[in-house]
Amino acid sequence: QQPTDARYSWPPAELRYLRIAYWGFDRRAHKGAVVVNASAVGDVVRVFRRLYDARFPIRRLRPIDAYRGVDERSLAADNTAAFNCRYVVGPGPRRWSAHAYGQAIDVNPVENPYLEGGRVHPRAGRWYLRRSPARPGMAKRGGLLVRAFSAVGWKWGGRWTGSPDYQHFSA
Repeated sequence: QQPTDARYSWPPAELRYLRIAYWGFDRRAHKGAVVVNASAVGDVVRVFRRLYDARFPIRRLRPIDAYRGVDERSLAADNTAAFNCRYVVGPGPRRWSAHAYGQAIDVNPVENPYLEGGRVHPRAGRWYLRRSPARPGMAKRGGLLVRAFSAVGWKWGGRWTGSPDYQHFSA
């Protein structure tokens, strides 16, 4: 299904709007939505089915338009999101992010912050830079979240040296 409300972002025809069931940190089942590339639909459905079956907690699951297309707002809300028509955050030449193609997802950004040039995204994720002990919603090497994405061939930004992006998974 195509997104019906994309006032704050540009929806290419290759994007699909998925309604997904997930477990919240309140230990209740919720319904959310994510916008992904059509080529990623099967992978994303498999990953989120596995997370749901294991009751892996997710804080929020809303398309970036819920935050007027502003990545920092979505991150600060601890929102799990995929498509966002934006450039790569970080060093190097200006280029489109995998999120701009709907081929990347940031999961629980507060529990899984991105460390870039000494800055923590989102700021509330500073407490989670210490990755041990494992806490609910965290992406950990060998943990359920990382294994679920790895099983469909997606890469984890938590393995990046120098600027780990623990929330980031991409096709």
